[in-house]
Amino acid sequence: MACTFIPKVFYETPLDGGYSEIQTAQNSLLSVINTAHYQTGFSIIVPTYQPDLSLFKEMVASVIGQRYTHWQLVIVDDASQNAELTDYLDSLVEDTRISVIQRSENGHISLSSNDGLAIATGDYIVLLDHDDLLHCDALSAMAEAIDKNPKAKILYSDEDKITHKGERAFPHFKPQWNRDLLYSLNYISHLGVYNRSLVESVGGFRVGFEGSQDYDLLLRCIAKCGDEQIIHVPYVLYHWRAVEGSTAFSESEKSYSCTAGLKALQDALAQQVESVEIGKLANTYKVNWPVPDDTPLVSIIIPTKNAKKLVKQCINSIYKKTLYPKFEILLVDNQSDDLASLDYFKGLEAEGKIRLISYDKSFNYSAINNFAVTQANGDLIVLMNNDIEIISDTWLTDMVANISRPDIGCVGAKLYYPDGKLQHGGVITGLGGVAGHSHKYFPKSHPGYFKRLQVVQNLSAVTVACLAVRKDVFEEVGGLNEKYLTIAFNDVDFCLKVKQAGYRNLWSPYIEMVHHESISRGTENTPEKQARFASEVEYMKKTWSKALLNDPCYSEWLTLDREDFTLR
Repeated sequence: MACTFIPKVFYETPLDGGYSEIQTAQNSLLSVINTAHYQTGFSIIVPTYQPDLSLFKEMVASVIGQRYTHWQLVIVDDASQNAELTDYLDSLVEDTRISVIQRSENGHISLSSNDGLAIATGDYIVLLDHDDLLHCDALSAMAEAIDKNPKAKILYSDEDKITHKGERAFPHFKPQWNRDLLYSLNYISHLGVYNRSLVESVGGFRVGFEGSQDYDLLLRCIAKCGDEQIIHVPYVLYHWRAVEGSTAFSESEKSYSCTAGLKALQDALAQQVESVEIGKLANTYKVNWPVPDDTPLVSIIIPTKNAKKLVKQCINSIYKKTLYPKFEILLVDNQSDDLASLDYFKGLEAEGKIRLISYDKSFNYSAINNFAVTQANGDLIVLMNNDIEIISDTWLTDMVANISRPDIGCVGAKLYYPDGKLQHGGVITGLGGVAGHSHKYFPKSHPGYFKRLQVVQNLSAVTVACLAVRKDVFEEVGGLNEKYLTIAFNDVDFCLKVKQAGYRNLWSPYIEMVHHESISRGTENTPEKQARFASEVEYMKKTWSKALLNDPCYSEWLTLDREDFTLR
């Protein structure tokens, strides 16, 4: 079913990157939702103040045009003092599904929203800005999701922007519930749907958080929800108007929203964290989790065969760039035969900079690390390649703080090639059939897809080139797979096992390093290596099956053929 309220130009304007094809596919899927037996009621809250009346009328039309009929539209005019608007609002109440509140004094968006909430009758509250649009099947899709997830408390959809030319563009295809991404920015945003009883239980909207009042509400609501009660509905159901004065047009238009968001996050996490600060980009944040009081020992495990130059670079950078005070380095010698390297390793040991451990068997990356973990004295483990060079001096502090959280499993780093291009922004499963690196080859300072290269977030996997994990978690899942994944994909398999055990994996752009990738061991350039790699691919596909192709930290509408977050 076509959404007749959206101006025709939206469908006639060519869109780059395949978005028009995705729109067609989504419209087709949404149009066949059978809403006949759904009874969930939605109250759509729209606070307004001096709106552009033509855009306001389009917003109202997008609600009236909903294919799903169990809705209430609550419009709260925050003392606009506009006769033309008042006349239009008066005409709307002829529809019994529409309620209008005329405030006598301007109170701003939180008070206005609470006035609307006070007369809401629906089972769920829907938040809609006064100049934005709903897809005609927005409520149908939400009703279906609630029917499938009857305990759902919070639901959210994908969204896009409407340009000043009336074009739909910049679709944001979101991941499933991602707690640490939400602590970094309000990725949930629109369309947000909340159980009314939940909203009422937290006191509705709070005065003093205007500009990020929806983020503040969301943070207080998730504190009362289980993870399974937060549902992502993977369709573009909300069209955000990118007009002058809106955050969709330019985040600098509402710089106060970043300050309000920081205040909301600080308040939400006050009892759990050391501090919260403004992030690398507008409307992003960095949560500084506490390091345990006992400053736990970290065992940094670095396997190597020869490679004196790389090892020297790696070890020197650790000692030069590590503020965290309590660590040991286990250098695992895997049959080195270069005298200069051997002499250097012994010298490091004599200086007390490393513990030198011998692994005198054929190269098996998984087995080497598993063995080394048994020799580690620390309760916290960092697995590190010998071709890593540290950049950020807080790297280990950030890793320790995060892996000390009981719900966090593995923590990964942001890795660059020597030329500054991105090598690793986390792992997305399904790319290329098994897994690939997020945003590979992107410029160092690039924000990434909707800022995801510059914010902490949960990901399904991170590379073992630098991976931190608690020793008890490592042992709980059986370590790396040394039987079937001797070299490739052992990190992906390990992270998926950790995730399956109930932990969240995490990637941070604040943990920065250079990765001189595969210099010491080379590439898959022989028939034997290629056969081994093929068997590892087959193992991953057989073991993890369809789960690889449905990464909850990605989107089904994004490509599996490239590592750049372009559209599928």
